[in-house]
Amino acid sequence: MPDVNADRVVVALDAGTTSARTIAFDHAGRVVASAQREFPQLYPEPGDVRHDPEAIWQAQLATARDVIETVGGPDRVAAIGVTNQRETAVVWDRASGRAVADAIVWQSRVTAPFCAELRTAGHEPLVRDRTGLPIDAYFSGPKFRQILLEDPQLRPRAEHGELAAGTVESFLIWRLTGGRNHVTDVANASRTLLLDIRTGAWDDDLLRLMDVPRALLPEVRSCSEVYAATDASIFGRPIPIAAAAGDQQAATFGQACFEPGAAKVTLGTGAFLLANTGQTPVVSRHGLLTTVAWQLGPAAPLVYAIEGSVFVTGAAVQWLRDELGLLRNSDEIERLAGSVADSGGVVVVPAFVGLGAPYWDPDARGAILGLTRGSGAAQIARATLDSIAHQVRDVVEAMDADLGTPLRDLRVDGGGAGDLVCGLIADQLGRSLERPVVRETTALGVAAMAGLAVGFWSNEAEVASLRAVDQRFEPPADDVARAAGRRLWQRGVERVRCWAADD
Repeated sequence: MPDVNADRVVVALDAGTTSARTIAFDHAGRVVASAQREFPQLYPEPGDVRHDPEAIWQAQLATARDVIETVGGPDRVAAIGVTNQRETAVVWDRASGRAVADAIVWQSRVTAPFCAELRTAGHEPLVRDRTGLPIDAYFSGPKFRQILLEDPQLRPRAEHGELAAGTVESFLIWRLTGGRNHVTDVANASRTLLLDIRTGAWDDDLLRLMDVPRALLPEVRSCSEVYAATDASIFGRPIPIAAAAGDQQAATFGQACFEPGAAKVTLGTGAFLLANTGQTPVVSRHGLLTTVAWQLGPAAPLVYAIEGSVFVTGAAVQWLRDELGLLRNSDEIERLAGSVADSGGVVVVPAFVGLGAPYWDPDARGAILGLTRGSGAAQIARATLDSIAHQVRDVVEAMDADLGTPLRDLRVDGGGAGDLVCGLIADQLGRSLERPVVRETTALGVAAMAGLAVGFWSNEAEVASLRAVDQRFEPPADDVARAAGRRLWQRGVERVRCWAADD
């Protein structure tokens, strides 16, 4: 009997932090078409990062149209899945669909004073219990409030139902459906500080605490179901939108981390480690987050993960390229860093927007330490890649402690997963690291969720069979050098902690 899906594809829209990508996968999980377009980063104040939502939409739409045309048109597309930079807050006008302000990006620390007020008032235990998260400027709920505060005309409109708010996948689905559907998935919703992760529903106590009108918010749905179809004017005919998930949950799914204890690290703008904990939310006591990993259909159980979020990894490489001029393009980092045996004692702590897990220090700031007259571009580049390895180790050690046992295996993916940095991570961890053939597992994961929703793939076992290993990185046996580098890193972190705090 012929395979009805053999000539069809699933398309993933991947709205990242610095670019929008669209990737089409065939039934074997192979990439058959892709397109990518960068969009501007806006820095209105130190520690504040914004995006123009219209720039995100235009970049995403252009790449989607390119890919759908490349694969032969919309008739070949079985479904679309949407994955996104999480915690980035967008507010838009329901009538026009246009954003009413720049989006506040997940990296922004602009809501840190409000979060500090909530912590000082003693609200942290309630928030952690309901959401699995600390009160921190990283998350999107306080950002919705901030957007309404910055323009006094917006709050009355929000309360009267004239405005809509959501993370980037909600905004894209609204635009893709011509404003007919205002939805989010439970994985993205679990990153707002507004969702009770045990019930999967918005929590009225948290809404009051974060000062966010319920009328703004989308309907919470599972990660894998048909939400709606695209408006026919977008791609020439309606296409089912059948999945949505935050980028890191999608990457965990794409890495087939389906069993408790399986874990992955994605190296992109930041580094994000998630370990599957099954249907039980694990409360972290070592600076990590408890989050919803996914829900595969409205009647399916919630699956949870424990997560460590490192704010700056690949963004530090961009900084070397754009601000210091040490690189012509980001791909040069491995060649330059690999031209020296080590950093020569130089330590880079890329705390440009504070430190994430396991420190949660919004007042930390970046630094280059240990410079000598012999230090040059190569040593700084090597120290930058070393910082990625050390930050991953910080989180893995916290995960081991929370789970009570070392992680069973660690899988790596993302645009920053080059040979040198993967080797450095394996070295620092003292354990092996596995990289798949398809490194863009964020797109593969949400494509798999969409494919499951429409029967393109039948079950998780079939999705797992799509994953092929490209390379396994084994750690060297040099414990002395590993320990020496670790001591330098820890001293560097001590120097930058609380740097921007008031005296």
